Amino acid sequence: MLEDSIRSCDLERDICARVNLSIVRSERVEEINPLTRLPGNISINRQIQERLDRSQVFALAYRDLDNFKPFNDHYGFTRGDEMIRVTGRLILNIVKNQQPIEGFVGHIGGDDFIYIMNLDSIEETTNEIITAFDQIVPTFYDTEDRENGYIKSLDRQENMKIYPIVTISIGIAHNKLKRYSHYGEITEVASEMKRFAKTFKASCFKIDQRNNPVE
Repeated sequence: MLEDSIRSCDLERDICARVNLSIVRSERVEEINPLTRLPGNISINRQIQERLDRSQVFALAYRDLDNFKPFNDHYGFTRGDEMIRVTGRLILNIVKNQQPIEGFVGHIGGDDFIYIMNLDSIEETTNEIITAFDQIVPTFYDTEDRENGYIKSLDRQENMKIYPIVTISIGIAHNKLKRYSHYGEITEVASEMKRFAKTFKASCFKIDQRNNPVE
């Protein structure tokens, strides 16, 4: 009877361990974007919040593609997904080359990415990302469209319009001059800067320079 009891306890512990391991694995799968294999929103928010909680000075870049939807509609999801995958790898390689340990790259979804770096490195890295992207993106277009510098595609009102080659817009926020307590606050500033960057025709980035010193 004693041996049966011991075996039963061992079996229960083994089952519990397997269940816990399965839960951990499923949580990790949920945090990885299936298209780019980059960390998703849960990991992104945690990375930002941990830095804020440690009072670590850092820069957060929020990036998306301009004229990507017309490109996707014109060439199809397969080519659109490939552009997103290549963009994710490009950002990851450049960020990790500049800052291997503390650098972080995440995929929010669609064509939206974020990366986190030291403030001193963010502008140089972002310029490198923009240069590399502008060199690579024309290769996703057919020869005629690439030579023309645009495609023709229907807009949301089903009107035929001309759309230039996809560009990249990046907004950057940092906590050197402002105090943020929640990841949503600094993310919103980066998003605001990204929207400002999107008002310019060429690939570019805009960094929040508003002076609001920490007390």
